[in-house]
Amino acid sequence: MRSTAAVGTKSAFRGRMKVQHQSKGCAKKSMSATRDSLNRPGATVAEDGVRFRAWAPERRAVEVVLVDSGGTPQRAIPLTRAGNADNYFTLATDEVPTGALYLYRLDGEEQLFPDPASNFQPHGVFGPSQVIDHRQFEWTDQAWRGVRIAGQVLYEMHIGVFTPEGTWRAAIEKLPHLRDVGVTVVQIMPVAAFPGKFGWGYDGVFWYAPTELYGTPDNFREFVDRAHTLGIGVILDVVYNHFGPAGNFTAQFSPHYAASKHHTEWGGAINFDSEHAGPVRDFVAENAAYWVREFHIDGLRLDAVQAVVDDSPQHIIAQLTQAARAAAGERSIIVVSEDEKNRSWQVLSEDLGGWSTDGILNDDFHHSCRVAATGNNEAYYRDFTGSAQELANTIRFGHLYQGQWNIRQGRHRGYPARNIAAPHFIHFLQNHDQVANSARGLRTHLLTSPGRHRALTALLLLGPATPMLFMGQEFGASNPFLYFADHEDELAELVHKGRTEFMHQFPRIKSLDQVTDVFHPSHERTFRLCKLNWAECDSRTPMVRLHRDLIRLRKQDAVFSQQDRDAIESSLIGQEAFALRWYGDDGDDRLGLFNFGRDYDWHPIADPLIAPPLCKKWRLIWSSEDPRYDGLGTPAFDNKNWPVPGHAAVIFATVDI
Repeated sequence: MRSTAAVGTKSAFRGRMKVQHQSKGCAKKSMSATRDSLNRPGATVAEDGVRFRAWAPERRAVEVVLVDSGGTPQRAIPLTRAGNADNYFTLATDEVPTGALYLYRLDGEEQLFPDPASNFQPHGVFGPSQVIDHRQFEWTDQAWRGVRIAGQVLYEMHIGVFTPEGTWRAAIEKLPHLRDVGVTVVQIMPVAAFPGKFGWGYDGVFWYAPTELYGTPDNFREFVDRAHTLGIGVILDVVYNHFGPAGNFTAQFSPHYAASKHHTEWGGAINFDSEHAGPVRDFVAENAAYWVREFHIDGLRLDAVQAVVDDSPQHIIAQLTQAARAAAGERSIIVVSEDEKNRSWQVLSEDLGGWSTDGILNDDFHHSCRVAATGNNEAYYRDFTGSAQELANTIRFGHLYQGQWNIRQGRHRGYPARNIAAPHFIHFLQNHDQVANSARGLRTHLLTSPGRHRALTALLLLGPATPMLFMGQEFGASNPFLYFADHEDELAELVHKGRTEFMHQFPRIKSLDQVTDVFHPSHERTFRLCKLNWAECDSRTPMVRLHRDLIRLRKQDAVFSQQDRDAIESSLIGQEAFALRWYGDDGDDRLGLFNFGRDYDWHPIADPLIAPPLCKKWRLIWSSEDPRYDGLGTPAFDNKNWPVPGHAAVIFATVDI
């Protein structure tokens, strides 16, 4: 989700582009093309050549125009209007080579436009589209069976700043590191082609085209293939709530891509439920299937689904989820969503009123942890206290807001989640939005004490929800993560203004306007400041060890690996301290003390949660204050005295007396 409103108008195509023609090899004729290739939008290489399909219901004529290496039109081939109510234009030809560059001419007009369903824009969103043969890549992941939500450790990354090079191939070199830390699924921030030299990706305009900024489509496949070889899944962040403000040419083909009765905070909504919505729904559902089918990704992260408004009998999220699963075949995939409304029921099956998704990001966990870490509860953090009770409740109940009145928003927020299993909630201490939502884009570990951060990390990685890390979090990256978007001057200033207005909901940031001006979203310096410094990974072994050890404990310990919140109880020790007890089989229990305040000598201990099972006692098995994590040491426990160290987490297991 963007933390600034997208503003401005759609840019017009700037005439013929100076482009370079790439591969001139002819499209291979193969019987491997599936029977539904005729129904896919864009240019699809099939056994009999290339099939073009464009939706332009108000247009009288559509031609595909092949251009040469200089961008000059060479040949125009007319498409034929299909004889159905959806008014698609189609063409099947064996005269167009793989790698050909093309544009569309509409109604014989001079201006030419890229394909809204382009599979690649090698020269940017204002250049021609390219015919891509997705069958040519040689996959080695035939034995890969996909991923399911339970047991996963997610890791969010932005390809452009994950490495100094900012490419798929450079990112591949870091995958063994992620495997060794314990990451099981990487979540890639949006890669659909967007304007400019850099950006977060949430203003994508060619939803079928991976941006040229990070490499070719096959480079993307190389990344996924290598991840699978290492046992790591890949899910892709996709945006189906709006198109970006620049480089979006869908309106030239049909005004019905845009909703007439809905709006989002970033601009016009997508038409999922009004006149001519059918082809738009198909465009989006096929896009979800496309990434799974052609790039072997293991699922999707759906951006801001509260802004995907659809009054249809079957919600578009349910439809695209169904399409993505069908494209995966026997592979398992996961579909997770960001939803400000806390609609936890979306992970239920459709027959129970849900969308059959797999997970939902739990902002409530992050916000409560952030307040506990920093003491600051401005803006949307006003809805949270960061108290011990709140933190314990996030572990036991998932969402904190499950339908009660929210004073700040002036409405009831959330839905009951008692019947939603813990793995469906995705917990995090950092993500792209929340790190960037500070004047300096500072990460959580730089906003709190080292001890508090280690304790919060333990709460994240040992809790029953599905944990997610943000790139560099595992080694305590010092670089900021800021909002960056490369737009042309007028739009850049409008975006900067919108961003500034959004950030002013935090009163203390108003005094730092000079700082936020320095970090102007369109400045390349802002973008480059966000690139990870991998030398820090080698120099910050204690932080890496902290994450690796906790993830190993999470995976290998029979009690923690259950991810069963019904087997967890909590008890308050003080305003900033609480206990969690995980119940295992035959008294094989775990006990955690989490203290985000001062040292506390717990006495008297009139709390049965601390009592060990019959004929057993507690043994310390992990401490966030272990010197191996740069901790200051752990006080002695003897099952009689219970010192609760400040800014720390300590974990116990039962042993026989």
